[in-house]
Amino acid sequence: MQDVKDDLNSLVGTTAFPDGFDRRGFLKTALGTGFAASVLPVCAQTMIKTDTSGLTAGEVTITVNGQKVPMYRAQPEGKTNLPVILVVSEIFGVHEHIADVARRFAKLGYLALAPDLFVRQGNAAAYPTAAEVIKEVISKVPDAQVMSDLDACVAWAKDNGGNTDKVGITGFCWGGRITWLYAAHNPKVKAGVAWYGRLVGDKTALTPAQPVDIAADLKVPVLGLYGAKDTGIPLESVNKMKEALAKGSSKSSFVIFENSGHAFHADYRPSFVEADAREGWRLCLAWFKTHGVA
Repeated sequence: MQDVKDDLNSLVGTTAFPDGFDRRGFLKTALGTGFAASVLPVCAQTMIKTDTSGLTAGEVTITVNGQKVPMYRAQPEGKTNLPVILVVSEIFGVHEHIADVARRFAKLGYLALAPDLFVRQGNAAAYPTAAEVIKEVISKVPDAQVMSDLDACVAWAKDNGGNTDKVGITGFCWGGRITWLYAAHNPKVKAGVAWYGRLVGDKTALTPAQPVDIAADLKVPVLGLYGAKDTGIPLESVNKMKEALAKGSSKSSFVIFENSGHAFHADYRPSFVEADAREGWRLCLAWFKTHGVA
């Protein structure tokens, strides 16, 4: 097991792995802490814990159309003119893993922002199953609201040490879909990295377009990181997205991990695949660097 931990450490630098996890202690009590009830118990033996040494990290609040939106912020302490990464969560909200991802970026010199994009609809951490999270919270979140909140995050970054000429976005699962959509919404974004986000689906009043629908007009280069064994996002949908992208000029690309299913980057879940998570992280960082987000 120590070998696993040592390999994981290469992802983020200085880490610590707490022992003796208490199920109750993992319940989300503040932004960037704990985990949603629907994903307990977590896999403590593989979970990465990135420290805050040298960082300014924690919860801040932005106001969007009169609504206070909590946001987890991590950045190098005392630094300005930083490239900006928007980190968009899974359906489970901004829990410890998402905050840790933000700290990983901050350790590498980024201003990383992970907003609570579900704050108006409810607490995604409170429901005992993923199905209930989707029904009671996620299904009620309008894409337009999400785009507006992310715009507000970028505006906040400009006033708080970020260089908004160097903005990237990455997201996981639900956040992977949002990564594609926000890259289309805000052409000033330099690059995106979408981790196993849904690409096709029904159009509704709250979700009027899917990534496949905006692909041909997309200008921002997005890297899609997907698992060949993902039963929820089959390769058929990836191929449809590739065909749609080929009609445009965004220079987006996909990497398919043959040994992984869904959520292979989620080090706190049984779906975690250490080798593919490490390689995906390397590709993510290289993509941002190549496209001017560094």
